Parts: sequence; structure tokens; C-alpha cells
Amino acid sequence: MKIAHKDLLRLATVGSVDDGKSTLIGRLLVDTRQLFDDQLDAVAAASEKRGVGDLDLSFVTDGLRAEREQGITIDVAYRYATTPTRKFIIADCPGHVQYTRNMATGASTADLALVVLNVEHGLKEQSRRHLCIAALLGVRSIVVAINKMDGVDWSESAYLGVVDELEILAKELGFESVTSIPVSALLGDNVVDPSVHMPWYTGPTVLSALETSEAGSWTTTHEGARLPIQWVLRQPGGGRTYAGMLNGSSLNVGDRVRLLPANIETTITAITSGAGPVESATAGLSIDIALKAETDAGRGDMLATLPLPKVTKEFEATICWFGDNPLYMGQRLRLKHTTKTTPVRVVAFGGVVDIANLQVSDTMNLSMNEIGLATLQAADPLVLDDYRDNRVTGSFVLIDEVTNATVAAGMVGRASFL
Repeated sequence: MKIAHKDLLRLATVGSVDDGKSTLIGRLLVDTRQLFDDQLDAVAAASEKRGVGDLDLSFVTDGLRAEREQGITIDVAYRYATTPTRKFIIADCPGHVQYTRNMATGASTADLALVVLNVEHGLKEQSRRHLCIAALLGVRSIVVAINKMDGVDWSESAYLGVVDELEILAKELGFESVTSIPVSALLGDNVVDPSVHMPWYTGPTVLSALETSEAGSWTTTHEGARLPIQWVLRQPGGGRTYAGMLNGSSLNVGDRVRLLPANIETTITAITSGAGPVESATAGLSIDIALKAETDAGRGDMLATLPLPKVTKEFEATICWFGDNPLYMGQRLRLKHTTKTTPVRVVAFGGVVDIANLQVSDTMNLSMNEIGLATLQAADPLVLDDYRDNRVTGSFVLIDEVTNATVAAGMVGRASFL
């Protein structure tokens, strides 16, 4: 019997506070029957406690007690769903400005951003910031749910006004695909089923748009395989293999690969996945490989095929700063890139981005939630791709050496819209 294949779509819901992100996800999960009875009972009990009606769908994703008591989303809540054609991992990202760092976490591995906008308010500053960060993080497709249409009597002109504003920003940020849908998450219009209140709209529902969107983009690139080495495995009878998660393009037995930063060229003699030996491995698969040449490769090194990444200690990057204290010139931090960690310091600033007009202005520091350009100098050689070419080997985080807190998300190179 042939088993149907379902691809996996990773999506992040983004937008400003109170625009209805959590309610929209709750509506998607409830109307596609993804919740058990006890989960629905827990949501109903929480809704009754807060006196918000029979069923507040936002509580489907707001799992923390503090979130339920305040009626806001603080952490990134992940939910899993499946339909007859596709599986989904849904990240419900917080809308409040002080939790922008959490939003970046949710969007970092997303194939698509599901943007929720209040039709009465349009693009608020935090919505613009979220879209900028999504674009910086390599998200190229967005589905936009223009929500609370019931609050404007299902007005087509109100919907089109937000669409016009959105399309201008989406073009500036370089999104390749934009699908705008008028919805009422509270009532369910155009979420799973088409609305009877908006006969003027003939496009897809939110669910159908998600089911037809491209998946798997965050681990794949047009060319060049990358295997950051996470573990060196000693094999019975002698010999070593090298394990990690493959990204970029595929690897095959017999391929010539380069070990970096040592710059040693060798050949793959075997590939093993969780299912056993294979002749070929695709991006996103965790594998271990055997090499023809003996090497001293270790954790933090990388195996790569042409075109090769660059090996450098100094590079320009786009940084989203999340630290409570500003980032200053000369500041020392730890950089975590794929499986390698090394000390790093800021040697120059290239500017800070104005969220309102996407212009870059001079700066000597970055404050919390600001996006800027900086030149970093690492203590050890790093194996880097431009983020626009590879979202895995082109990304990193910065860690405070004193508190061990993650204080920044970084992308190698200058963002395409800057």
C-alpha cells in the first residue's frame, strides 16, 4: 500500500499586540479539529475564569499561567497540526515590543510568516518591526490575515486600504509572495471556511493559502552542501565518522567535500541516517558520514561542497539587539555559529535602521530592539555564508559572557533591503 507523503510547513504568526494572532491560530486549530476534548475544556474553564465568554480561542496557544491571567502572549507557543494534505508547526509569536526577541526566535526557522493585522489600525510600528525582522531572517513569503472585518461591517474599502499600505512595505522588504485575506478570527470568516459576509472577496481562505505555500525553504539553498560537525563518532573496529544536520543541497556517497577551516579535500565513502546506510542525503536530515582521508576534524568544523563558504575572522553583519543594556563599540561577547562558539568583539558600526522608512543612519551603539549593521572580529576562524545564500550557516547569536543570556540575533552580510 502506498503511503501519502505530507510535507511540513513551519510558520510564524507575527503582528502587533491585540491584532488577534492567538485567536486566529485557535480558530484554525478548533475548526480543523486539532484539539482533544480535555484541551477544549481547559480553554473553556480559563475563559470562564476571566469572564470573557464561553470560549476565548486565544487561550488555545497561551499556555503559561501568566499569559492567561494577563490576556497576552509572552513566550513563543508552538502548536502542531495536520490536514489531509500537510503538516504544520505553528509558532505563535508575542506582539508586545518588549518580547521582540521571542518573536525573532519563532521566525528564525519559518518557511512563511502569517501576519495578522487589525483592519482598523493597519500597519502599526510593532507590525512593521516584525515584518522587518521576518525579512531579515530570510522569510520570503507572507500570508496576511487582515482581521476584525466584522468591526468595519465587512467593508471592502477598509480592507483595500490596508492592502495598499502593506504592499508598499512588502515590496521595500523584498518579499517574493504576498497573499492578503480579509478575515474575522473571532467568527471564523475566511479562516477555514469561506465567508458569507464578504461576497466581494473570491481568494483563498487562510487554511487553503497555507496548504499551497512552499515548504522546507529554511534548510535549502540553490547549491552548496553544508554539514557543521556536531559529533565525532568512533566506530567499532576503528575509524571515525562525523555527525551533524545537513543543510544547503544534498550529499551523495562519492562526493568530493572540503573540510573547513583546515582546507582539506577528501571524498565521502559512506552516509548513515537514522534509518541506516543511504546513498544520498537531503537538507534537514541528521546524518553521519565517513571520509576517505584521515582528518583531525572536530566539533565546530564544517564539511562543504562547491561553491565554498568563506573562512574569516572579521565580517559585516546585520544585528537585532535584544539586550537590556546597549551594544557598544569594542564590547566583547560570545558568538554561537552552527556548532562553534568563539569570543567576538564589535570593531565598527555601519548604522542603525529606522523602522519607519528603512533608512540607515549613523550610530555609536544599538539599544534594545534596534536593528543595525556592525563589523565583528572573532578570536577563531569562522566558516560563513551570506545569510541570503544560506539561513543556517549565515546566522548566529551573540551571548553575554557574564549573564550567559542571548542578547542578539545576527545575519552575516547586509540585509537585501538596506
